[in-house]
Amino acid sequence: MNILSINSHVTYGHVGNSAAVFVLQCLEIEVWPIHTVMFSNHPGYGTFRGRATDAAHIREIVEGLVEGGVLAGCDGVISGYLGTGANGAEVLAAVASVKAANPAARYCCDPVIGDDGRVYVRPDVAEFIRARALPTADVITPNQFELDWLSGGSSVTALAAAIDALHAAGPSVVLVTSLATAETPADAIDLVASDAAGRFRLRTPKLPTEIHGAGDAIAALFFAHWLRTRSAAEALWRAASSVFGILRISAGLGAREMLLVQTLDEIIAPRQVFKPEPM
Repeated sequence: MNILSINSHVTYGHVGNSAAVFVLQCLEIEVWPIHTVMFSNHPGYGTFRGRATDAAHIREIVEGLVEGGVLAGCDGVISGYLGTGANGAEVLAAVASVKAANPAARYCCDPVIGDDGRVYVRPDVAEFIRARALPTADVITPNQFELDWLSGGSSVTALAAAIDALHAAGPSVVLVTSLATAETPADAIDLVASDAAGRFRLRTPKLPTEIHGAGDAIAALFFAHWLRTRSAAEALWRAASSVFGILRISAGLGAREMLLVQTLDEIIAPRQVFKPEPM
């Protein structure tokens, strides 16, 4: 399997492509990365250096792939942090090129917009995701804040309606991460996946950690497992179990970043498996 991953890149740590590429390779997937930004580290550290990739550079890389005749072998495209609205337009152009070469390919949008009640991307990026990326995506993987922002609803009181709003906008598969509703225990966190087979909730213990990059890792793993199985429920438990194992071990060692090399066994075959239940 081959996946084109268009996402951020950091030199230190594991977010964006620095997370997605490794976890996908552990599943024996060939990853073709394109970086939308190149930073020294995650901005969550308070200081960082680097810059967004010029949209023309992304376009040139995709044109090179077209000219090389390799896109017919691309099974899917996943996008994450865009950096600029212009980069987003190049992502959708890349998706169109891939699907022209391989109509069976699918597009997963990880709509990196914000969290904890605030938008932390530029306004043009957030609006681009809602107006253009959402209707194009086959699979979308928002966190709870992004679900509410994209749907215009409140998942705390009307989770099903918020998910249905995303389906109505285009994606046939929805994964919601970092979910806490009135039914979620204080010491747990929920994830919900939805497709034509129904809605499925998976609950894991809440870990005392704020490690960066988990969203990028779970989006990539979920998409890969879904491409292989075409089951949102199976992709949910496989991805969530792996990421829980990564975070549990990383947090136990006091790490601020995911320790991906040290936890590669959790990516391949997680020791603790969480199974979803129909909602």
